[in-house]
Amino acid sequence: MLRHRFQPGRLVAGVFLILAGVVYAGDAGGAWQTPWFAVIPLVSGGLGIAGAVGVVARAAHRRRAATPDAPRADLPR
Repeated sequence: MLRHRFQPGRLVAGVFLILAGVVYAGDAGGAWQTPWFAVIPLVSGGLGIAGAVGVVARAAHRRRAATPDAPRADLPR
């Protein structure tokens, strides 16, 4: 498998979308009652947090790549 850069923003977005799916699955299974609008802030907030994490991660990668003695992330080890 080829190595790739870790993208924490996508991880955070995936976690929040899985959580939204679990909330709806629990409602469909009868475990609890979920209003139809409850997932909107969950998904919107999760995507906002994922965007912020992605911006911070990109800034960290750029800063690390700017230093001359840092190992390159795009080369396989």
